[in-house]
Amino acid sequence: MTDRRPSPRDRYLTVYGRRPVLAALTDPELTVAKLHLAERVDGPTIEAILDAAEEHGVEVERTSAARVKMLSGNGKQDQGVAADVVASRMRGLADWLSDPPATAQVLLLDGITTPANVGMIIRTATAAGLDGIIVPTRGVAELGPLVVKASAGIAFRAPLLRCRTAVEALTLLRQERFRVYGLAGEARTDLFSAQFAERSVFCLGSETSGLTPEVRQHVQVPVSIPMAHEVDSLNVASAAAVLCFELVRRRGSLEVP
Repeated sequence: MTDRRPSPRDRYLTVYGRRPVLAALTDPELTVAKLHLAERVDGPTIEAILDAAEEHGVEVERTSAARVKMLSGNGKQDQGVAADVVASRMRGLADWLSDPPATAQVLLLDGITTPANVGMIIRTATAAGLDGIIVPTRGVAELGPLVVKASAGIAFRAPLLRCRTAVEALTLLRQERFRVYGLAGEARTDLFSAQFAERSVFCLGSETSGLTPEVRQHVQVPVSIPMAHEVDSLNVASAAAVLCFELVRRRGSLEVP
């Protein structure tokens, strides 16, 4: 299958900034695994953060500002504070494929670098009850605060599946007999008449350039969303919504995994 070892990125979403971290620590529905504080940061909000961490038994690591910057990926806005928040349904794709359901529908994000689009897709796919949303660590917007905000917090409990690249994901999925569909405006088969396999993966590319050439090589069935009045494309988050709820319509009911 793969020798990729589990990564913390398969378990946690990183929140940074004093107010967002305090909000995560005081949210009864979230579990913070670890708090990272840069040396010498202080002030009333930091005191409130430390109090909340102590109240909830959260491990606190005092470290360098450089390490907090590395963890947050945004040294200009982390304010010397970052937290690892448990994403309860997130796991590595290889781990999920060790025992996949007999019938599964998953999304694969390819080259979508706008955090707002990634967050909205995560929210929509979770609402529609899809089995997984594959978000590679390369080539797609980082699963950080901007994505979490755009998902309205749903990212913390979404069925996120992690891998290095979209091509790695497709290689693994095809080994497990997933059929690969790709949304493409020029496709002759439209979404509403296409027949989907019991194990299906739907690839979504960026709004400007579509699917990357590497992913296109793996697509077995391109499908399009029919549109009128010479409209040639939808925002990728809007296209994902059309796709996800067409899948709901075909199931005849909303099944929550």
